[in-house]
Amino acid sequence: MLYLSSFQFPDIEEEYDFMFRMKRTCYDTVYPFQILSKHGLRRLDFEPVTILYGGNGSGKTTALNVIAEKLGLQRDSLYNRSNFFEDYTRMCRVDTENKIPRESAIITSDDVFDFMLNLRSMNEGINQKREELFEEYQELKHKSFRMNSLEDYDQLKRVISARSKTQSKFVRANLADNVREHSNGESAFLYFGEKIKENALYLLDEPENSLSPAKQQELLKFLEDSARFFGCQFVIATHSPFLLSMRGAKIYDLDEEPVDVKRWTELKNVREYYEFFMSHESEF
Repeated sequence: MLYLSSFQFPDIEEEYDFMFRMKRTCYDTVYPFQILSKHGLRRLDFEPVTILYGGNGSGKTTALNVIAEKLGLQRDSLYNRSNFFEDYTRMCRVDTENKIPRESAIITSDDVFDFMLNLRSMNEGINQKREELFEEYQELKHKSFRMNSLEDYDQLKRVISARSKTQSKFVRANLADNVREHSNGESAFLYFGEKIKENALYLLDEPENSLSPAKQQELLKFLEDSARFFGCQFVIATHSPFLLSMRGAKIYDLDEEPVDVKRWTELKNVREYYEFFMSHESEF
């Protein structure tokens, strides 16, 4: 499915003209101006899966944030935003093939990390509650109790529960299920499965973070199926060779000046992986 058809960023002449007219010379940074234009990125034409490839500082994340801001996509985490961001996005132009679904969103590595931290925090709270319930069970089991009014009724029920159950059954009956029994990588993969629904546009910023090679390949299959069978469109910033190999993906190499479209096997990082493993081929 194609929702977003093309996106145009201001070129360097437009940027200089704007800054000259505004006479904003008191700022230390004019971000996001002069980031994408420096690499000659003027226009992106999209496929159901479009990938932005490049090293640190190439502008991958900036491009995703600009597109998300222009389209008004949902997002969870804050991002690097300057006083010039609205000025810049007003100068951008967007073409759509179909209406952008309301559920569309940008998902960043910060969102995934926050999700994992929240799970960890919840589990720590559950572990603490479990210890408290162990102590409560022993107290209720052996301490004498006398009901004096209806206000004591709830406590009476807990006393009866403690005296009629084993310690483990009492704890399980009064404790929420442990919400995470997964590694960080498994939790990160779980996040994408919960967040990405059918029939929507998703911008993904380095989704491979925290994922093992095996999990990256699982994510690859999930994204391929979501685009092919479930009406999703993806714009992905990544340098993962697994995600770069996605079938039918259009890849923009932001390390090139001007930015160019390439096959995944032509990309510098992928070639370095290939040459490294070939040099050690005899050891496999």
